[in-house]
Amino acid sequence: MNVDETVQTPGASTQNSQAAAGGAKQDVGKLILREALSWLWVILAFLFITGTIVQARVIPSGSMEKTLLIGDHLLMSRFGYEAELPMTSLHMRLWRNPQRQQIIVFRAPLDGTPDYIKRLIGLPGDELEIREGVVSINGKPLREPYRAAPPNPADNYGPVTVPAGEYFMMGDNRDDSYDSRYWGFVPRDNIIGTPIMVYMSIDAPEETWDPGHIRDRMETYASIFIHPGIVRWRRIFKMF
Repeated sequence: MNVDETVQTPGASTQNSQAAAGGAKQDVGKLILREALSWLWVILAFLFITGTIVQARVIPSGSMEKTLLIGDHLLMSRFGYEAELPMTSLHMRLWRNPQRQQIIVFRAPLDGTPDYIKRLIGLPGDELEIREGVVSINGKPLREPYRAAPPNPADNYGPVTVPAGEYFMMGDNRDDSYDSRYWGFVPRDNIIGTPIMVYMSIDAPEETWDPGHIRDRMETYASIFIHPGIVRWRRIFKMF
């Protein structure tokens, strides 16, 4: 019986080990690259969605009560209104224009203020007047079933004509709303989108939702597990 014998040179074993190690490093490198590309696509998709389709917002004040409550968490549709590169000031107006009495999120025409959410009352070219709290558009009283309180006899404004390409905004809670009656019209380029749904509503102090109060928010979210009653469960999934 013949027996075949394999003879290896002294350095062959070392060379094989180095080759195996090199191959393992290549596999790890490919795995890292694949994971990095996967996360890159996730990040790009997130930026695209938040910049052009939908964003989450929270209501920090009572200017839109009873329609929107302090602590309401909204999903806002940007689709067709504006495209924005997140975390920058770059944005582009799109093809859709808002309609009268639609709730609108917009950049306030005031320096250093956060985005506002109000109801669109006056369209470009409208003649608008407020007498004893009653809004008239082109000489006709506007029906406003969404208002938080009856008209205030001390509320008077105008008449004014809404300029081309601009809008007149007011809060539903007229006696507690800082709106177009005080700082003027909103240019079309400032309009960001419109709310579509309440996905969470939490009864917490107003300052919790002010910009910069991250710790207060985190503590409020954590407290839900101990005090679930602070969630306004009946408001969840409210549509607009």
